[in-house]
Amino acid sequence: MNAKLFFMLLSFSIFTGATFNLAKYTVDYFSPFAAAAWRFGLAAMVMVAAILLIKERGKTGFLKHHAMMYTILGVIGIFGFNALFFLGMKFTSPVNGALIMATNPLITTIFSKYILGTPISKQQAWGISFSLLGVIFVLTQGSWSVISNLSFSVGDMLILLGNVCWALYGVLGRRYLRNSSSLQTTTSTMVAGACFLVMLSSVTPHPQPVSGVPVEAWGAIAFMAFFTTVLGYLFWNEGVKAIGASKTSIFFNVVPVVTMILSWLSGMSVTWIQIGGAVLVFVGVVFASGISFRGKRQYVAAK
Repeated sequence: MNAKLFFMLLSFSIFTGATFNLAKYTVDYFSPFAAAAWRFGLAAMVMVAAILLIKERGKTGFLKHHAMMYTILGVIGIFGFNALFFLGMKFTSPVNGALIMATNPLITTIFSKYILGTPISKQQAWGISFSLLGVIFVLTQGSWSVISNLSFSVGDMLILLGNVCWALYGVLGRRYLRNSSSLQTTTSTMVAGACFLVMLSSVTPHPQPVSGVPVEAWGAIAFMAFFTTVLGYLFWNEGVKAIGASKTSIFFNVVPVVTMILSWLSGMSVTWIQIGGAVLVFVGVVFASGISFRGKRQYVAAK
């Protein structure tokens, strides 16, 4: 992996890390499905109007070859993941959500092994282990009582199911969309998923009318739409295409670190154990991803 791709995936982690707190905030004003529908509806319009039409010049020939898989992945990775994520965040805390999503590299690696036949290298296994240990330190402050008293709710189970959907999105995309660019994959799956989210949102009750939603909540939706969704999904799919789903997924372990930093900026105290855990996460990510800062280098093909 070269430095450019590393920083793209690191940006994805930063955007996603902010999403947990933003999602928790928005579901006080939108239904979980409405929040997801607004997020991906806006993002899909941006992808089609401002990116796909400019880059592809309106060409849609690629849809003929992959329309079914785009729809399937849109249902799994856009509709499924986000419907479960926003609904889960209605019933759980950002900390629990981040902890559960931190298992994504492990789940993705398992799927990659059995669906793609991707071998798990010792370096990758050690990197995942370091990062997961660091995540535990970040979220629990190294306290065994915190770990032993963790309780899991219906919301946590929904986040876990969403986590499985996200892992499948990357792995199945790697297997069936090798000839599709990250831009084509992101836009097509996003449009498909957004359509299903809008349909579901239209038949579910809303906490309050749209006119009563404060501007801060709309700002949170806009951030998630343009940064976490448009840029985040583009960066993620570029990583999956270049280095494979299992290596890309290790960047999910950075997400809780971002959550910790944002909590610190908002006034919450941060311990030295948490800082040490953050360093351990970063070391594990660098180690597992095999980053090289020595100029340009060809990506090594991954199954």
